[in-house]
This record gives sequence, C-alpha cells and structure tokens, in this order.
Amino acid sequence: MKLLVINGPNLNMLGIREPAIYGSGTYAQLLDMIRAHAERRGAEVSFFQSNHEGALVDAIQQAYFDGVEGIILNPAAYTHTSVALLDALKAVAIPTVEVHISDVAAREDFRQISYVRPACIATVTGRGFAGYLDAVDILLKGAAES
Repeated sequence: MKLLVINGPNLNMLGIREPAIYGSGTYAQLLDMIRAHAERRGAEVSFFQSNHEGALVDAIQQAYFDGVEGIILNPAAYTHTSVALLDALKAVAIPTVEVHISDVAAREDFRQISYVRPACIATVTGRGFAGYLDAVDILLKGAAES
C-alpha cells in the first residue's frame, strides 16, 4: 500500500514547540518512526510538511495523481479553519486518517471543531507519535478488508 503522511503548520518544530503538549521528539524522529513501522507492515510511505494551506491542498491533489492509496493527515491549526483541506480530501476520495499528537478534546474550545473530519475514515488524537502508527494500521486494515 502506498501511503502519504501530510503534516501541517508548525509540526516541523516538534521537539522545540511546546514540549509539554507535543513531547520532546523531533520531526525527524517522528518520520523515522513512521517509516520503520510502515516498512515492517509492508507499506510504502512518503512525507510532506508545509506551513502553507495551499501547499497542503496541492499535496492532497497530487496524491491522487501519484496513486496514493491512503493519507495520514495532521492538519494542525488548519484542522479548525480549513474548508479548503476538506474540499481537497473530498475531491480525491482517498481514505484518510486525521491524526493529532495532543488530545484536542482536552484543549481550547476552538480546537473542538474539525473541518476535515467529515472526509476522514478515522481520527486518532492524544496518542503522541504513536497515533501516526495507529493511522498506518487503520489504513492497512481497511485495505485488507476491501
């Protein structure tokens, strides 16, 4: 299975950014962890990160043309603001799992709304970096069942 992990704004700052919320692991460590897990599971994985909404939309659209079979998306702050990301996900109709490192349900009121969730097959929150591994497994299980 060909997977794409898309990370939104400020996730490139993991390890520096609010470690009490996001942990002390770096972005490079996160990617290494996902890559190793995907390889053990027999999946091919690529990564994209941007702080710019339009670039994230472009990555979702390009995934369709690249034959990506599953997307793992942490839209970060765009979770709560971006109809454009929702529309891109709906347009490509690639099975997508929404991931958040922190437990967004336990955070500020504005973080309780996810615009992308209606286009996702599952959401994983509050599991730290392990949430991405859960998302890989969810996508692989879904592919095996179809």
